[in-house]
Amino acid sequence: MPPFEEMRVFTGNAHPDLARSICDYLGIPLGEADVFKFANGNTFVQFGENIRQCDVFLVQPFALPVNDAIMELLIMIDAAKRASAGRITAVIPYYAYGRTDKKDQPRVPITARLVADLITTAGADRALTIDLHAGQIQGFFSIPVDELTALPLLSRYMVDKELKKPVAVAVDIGGTKRARNMAERIGAPLAIVEKRRMGNEDKLETLNVIGDVEGRIAVMIDDEVATGGSLLSTIDALRERGVTEVYACCTHGVLSGNAAERIAASPIKELVVTDTLPVDENKRNGKTTVLSVAPILGEAIHRIHHGLSVGAMFE
Repeated sequence: MPPFEEMRVFTGNAHPDLARSICDYLGIPLGEADVFKFANGNTFVQFGENIRQCDVFLVQPFALPVNDAIMELLIMIDAAKRASAGRITAVIPYYAYGRTDKKDQPRVPITARLVADLITTAGADRALTIDLHAGQIQGFFSIPVDELTALPLLSRYMVDKELKKPVAVAVDIGGTKRARNMAERIGAPLAIVEKRRMGNEDKLETLNVIGDVEGRIAVMIDDEVATGGSLLSTIDALRERGVTEVYACCTHGVLSGNAAERIAASPIKELVVTDTLPVDENKRNGKTTVLSVAPILGEAIHRIHHGLSVGAMFE
């Protein structure tokens, strides 16, 4: 028997479509909750059903506007705690502020740790997320964290394309492990782009491409695509070294600003992202494909509720 009573899934305003898809996978209705802003900008939350001793899952990626999404989640956690929920799991498919995971400049914060502290202090009992920017962010929490990965989903999609002479490309040295795993799954060699970021702006100085890419189809791997600056500079470097086509696989399609337009005008063949964040139709410019992570999250929620292994999903 599950250690807690009924499972309930609720959502804020960040990505209700994903929450509904998760509930479809689980075969349960989406829980009733009012989450809105008053005219004065204050956020209000009220659960529309009894959740006493229930196993509550709150689905809320940190989508734009990021700070509103975080605040909604914190208030939802507090409301669930005060409603005597048996256990509260914060389901955060996309964890914003993940890039501020260390002090890499003088007098800057470690915001990824601050947000983890806020979630824990609000009363969450555990967290569930997908492809953190840096694995050590799990250690910022004092509660259990299950980090899933979209790599099997993305790699299956690329395998089905039956690309000739592919090469998996890490867009920076920090992403080497992720790219190596993709290379193994699609049966391709590995290449790494060495680059330097110029300050806090999205400007990059590409230094070197390590590995043989000439005459190959590049499959770039990264955890997220935001403004597209890093993606486009890497494409240019690869094409200069003889790559014939370029695909890009990113778990989180942030696509902020005019990123969608920049990608549409670029030589990229296809950008593959998941729906950890909502991707509007106007950003699906004919080059952007969106895969759903609802089955992955739904299966993880099922396993957490029934006390089963989450890691076994990827064995």
